Amino acid sequence: MPHPVFNRETLLDISVNIIPLFILLFFTVFLLFFSPWPDNLFLQTIALGLHVIPFVLLALLTYFAAYYI
Repeated sequence: MPHPVFNRETLLDISVNIIPLFILLFFTVFLLFFSPWPDNLFLQTIALGLHVIPFVLLALLTYFAAYYI
């Protein structure tokens, strides 16, 4: 029977990446609902991209790290 990817020990090992994921998610939601800038599509796209791209890359890194641990 294969081991599940996210068991207790693996979650402890990758918690270093899970905590920043929650922080990035919090600031992304905060940016979407309480934008400090006036309605400017260019600024909103850049700001959202600067939150979403690191979130996706860190999520992929975390998954692959959990898979290979």
